[in-house]
Amino acid sequence: MEKVETTSAYDEWCLSVAPMMDWTDRVCRAFHRTLAPGARLYTEMVHAQAVIHGDRERLLGFDPMEHPVALQLGGSEPAALAQAARIGADWGYDEINLNVGCPSDRVQAGRFGACLMREPVLVAECVAAMRAVVSIPVTVKCRLGVDEQEEYGTLLEFIDTVAAGGCDTFVVHARKAWLKGLSPKENREVPPLRYGHVYRLKQERPALRILINGGITTVDAARAHLAQVDGVMLGRAAYHDPHVLHRLDAALAGTAEQPREALLRAFLPWVEAQLARGLALRHVTRHILGLFHGQPGGRAFRQILSEGASRPGTGIELIERALRATQDLSRAA
Repeated sequence: MEKVETTSAYDEWCLSVAPMMDWTDRVCRAFHRTLAPGARLYTEMVHAQAVIHGDRERLLGFDPMEHPVALQLGGSEPAALAQAARIGADWGYDEINLNVGCPSDRVQAGRFGACLMREPVLVAECVAAMRAVVSIPVTVKCRLGVDEQEEYGTLLEFIDTVAAGGCDTFVVHARKAWLKGLSPKENREVPPLRYGHVYRLKQERPALRILINGGITTVDAARAHLAQVDGVMLGRAAYHDPHVLHRLDAALAGTAEQPREALLRAFLPWVEAQLARGLALRHVTRHILGLFHGQPGGRAFRQILSEGASRPGTGIELIERALRATQDLSRAA
């Protein structure tokens, strides 16, 4: 596919996009790769048992353009995670990431996600089992703690225990999670951000690769974090305002920022190829709605795509129409 002229001139762990359920599917990742050629991309969380027994093409399929791309697994059974990790490595993923951060009731009922913050020995066993069967990195995405876990020492104990199992890369969401009483959305917003805990972790364990996640919405904020840790992971900011992902990639690579229209046009050949294979346009447009966030014409862009994408037979011309309307309103502003 046609790509915007740029280069990955920074460390591949420096910038990444968080795994987000129902959002970071293969279409979203292809779009994000167009925006940020150097960023590390993550799948939605996939349970180990689904990888073993489910439709692997649907669950694991990805475009070669997505590299470097990581498979995030959910689960707490070392043997099953090892089997799923081996399958993921065979499919060509660059990293296997274990979810120790999701606080949803469904995830807790399955004894995985954030509730594993209480079981560092088990997490270490899971990491060791996966490390034994794959040669690609096995990493962990975690929280600062859960429920009553307030002290930095609890986080450090968790990290040290899991590191002893063979993990040298941790993505730390700089909030703890409440396992009862807060929804997953509230768990992304209500518990206070404590970036200092993550900074201290890097200072005290310099041999570990520490990436920070949570509440990062601007290029300046990301660059400030990078003075303290090894990488930043953008979450919903990269989805709701995807141009910020591009701006950060360009800033890190030392390349010129590209206009939103140019980025979208660079993505369209990939979109056309997928539509020719039978992909419905609505599976594309939902991921690009935020591209003109905060810009003149941005509302018209979203409205045209939202109203038209589900109509039978709608093709790439809808995106072109939305672009024209955005350009007209931008010029008039």
